[in-house]
Amino acid sequence: MLAFPALAGSASAQDDPTRAAQFAAMARLPDFDSVWRPEWGVVGKLRAAEGQAPMTAKARAIVDAFNAAKEKGQNLQTEGANCLPVGVPGVMRYPYPIEFIYSPGKVNIVIETHSQVRRIFTDGRPLPEDPDLLFNGSSIGHWEGDTLVAETIGLSPLTSLIAGLHPTENTRILERMKLDGPDRLVIETTITDPELFTAPYTTTMFYKRERDWDIREYICQENNRDAADAEGRPSMDLGFDGIE
Repeated sequence: MLAFPALAGSASAQDDPTRAAQFAAMARLPDFDSVWRPEWGVVGKLRAAEGQAPMTAKARAIVDAFNAAKEKGQNLQTEGANCLPVGVPGVMRYPYPIEFIYSPGKVNIVIETHSQVRRIFTDGRPLPEDPDLLFNGSSIGHWEGDTLVAETIGLSPLTSLIAGLHPTENTRILERMKLDGPDRLVIETTITDPELFTAPYTTTMFYKRERDWDIREYICQENNRDAADAEGRPSMDLGFDGIE
């Protein structure tokens, strides 16, 4: 058997006391391991209840106009119809599974929807003062006992907080994630934005652990036959590109 020399500069966690301590600390974190599927009935209820969100008059007018256009047959859709990532918070309540992966100073959430990865930094860094506007925003977190508390800012205006309503630079999202039994995860999400909401808007999502599931690849552009034009009108293509 051939023996290969160690690469220069390489080190295992056992060789680096700081890294070893980081991995030891990770082992003591709550067991969020494996894949979680959303409770599909809850997804539908949350979407149906969006109209009861405590919106300001400005935000209500925006949402009412969006819904009125749909009633007129314009069938306005969100940007997700054209394969843009759904973004936070919507991506966390889509009917597709998620997976938690711990790494030193960070909680990674792998999301099947659009093959997204969220990174919640738990290394003590502050939120950025001038964040780039990202679909999943910039997130930091900390543990309060067995609850992961995550704060997110800097959301792209191409995402939707609820159908028809986009975030502003003042939008802030607070998530509290914890186990409710060995195989149930609860995520409470609170959105605050004085321009859009008269009070914090809180929703609660539930997930079931699926120990034998894997996250699948999700490429929206590969077969997106139900896209929308610039006005949100459907442009469904039922052609089969010569495939029989």
